[in-house]
Amino acid sequence: MAETLLITGGAGFIGSNLVRHMLAHTDHHVVVLDKLTYAANPLSVSELRTHPRVTLIVDDIGNASAVSDVFRAHQPIGVFNLAAETHVDRSIDGPAAFIDTNIRGTFVLLEAARAYVSGLEVSRRSRFRFLHVSTDEVYGSLGPDGQFREDTAYAPNSPYAASKAGADHLVRAYFHTYGLPIIITNCSNNYGPFQHPEKLIPLTTLNALDGRQLPIYGDGGNVRDWLHVEDHCAALRQVMQQGRLGEHYNVGADNEQTNITIVDMICDALQQIAPAASNAALAREGVREYRNLKHFVADRPGHDRRYAVDASKMRRELGWTPARSFRDGLQDTVAWYVEHRDNLQEKSVGYDRQRLGLGTAAAR
Repeated sequence: MAETLLITGGAGFIGSNLVRHMLAHTDHHVVVLDKLTYAANPLSVSELRTHPRVTLIVDDIGNASAVSDVFRAHQPIGVFNLAAETHVDRSIDGPAAFIDTNIRGTFVLLEAARAYVSGLEVSRRSRFRFLHVSTDEVYGSLGPDGQFREDTAYAPNSPYAASKAGADHLVRAYFHTYGLPIIITNCSNNYGPFQHPEKLIPLTTLNALDGRQLPIYGDGGNVRDWLHVEDHCAALRQVMQQGRLGEHYNVGADNEQTNITIVDMICDALQQIAPAASNAALAREGVREYRNLKHFVADRPGHDRRYAVDASKMRRELGWTPARSFRDGLQDTVAWYVEHRDNLQEKSVGYDRQRLGLGTAAAR
């Protein structure tokens, strides 16, 4: 009989891609616990509701009774915790939701998992895993050299990063204090299909198609290590199956790119997929090339300059390496957003690709 995995946040970007990956590569039944915030992709939600091996439960990981009910009813053999508020700009405008979900929600989930594991018979308890999915942003900002290692000290610089760091520390504490079988992963920037349009790659793609300005923070020189979401999902499956308990694993692709390079590459990909000369929106704006839409704006408050991830532990211990080249992966991603531009959730909760994260909104 197939066993069950619990994926929290499974209707979001990484979560929904992970659900697809686990269905394709294992025979597990998947229970998705997601409160379906603005970031839940409508295409993914439709898939989750109809797939015969998926059970979608709409609730909040901060709801202790609901989370306990999920463990009791579905008896998962493992948990992937991806439920989180994730957008740095939104955390600047409204940090409270990040504290509620990323810290308190993780605490509630840990407590429910601890109670559940304590009641399992010995052989099943020995196979249970709690994989907490985190970010490289907990480490802070790098200078021009070096990479984040698993033993790099935490130094978060945004409310989002601080909330994820707090959650990481809680998860680690539950291993050392209670013996809960946890593993933590810290990944670099993900890209790929089903990402909310507030993030750089879909935002740039959709704005360019509509002939809107392409905002670039500061001088555009901020550096991120970009990882295709499918490679990330493969890494998470590998960690769940073979990772050592109580360990951290950094997941990255050794693919550092400046923001302005990303924007230029998107413009070049669009030129092949949807040539500017045939784009009526550009013609209305009197713009001949997608690159001419670039527009430098005031930098994000506390904007970390550079992230770079050392994933050698993943390669050495688990044999994982990313499979996709960035150029091909980005080309496919841009094409996906062109094809699905009418089915995205961009206008939810009043969002119309406007600038966020200026720190002017009241905390909520």
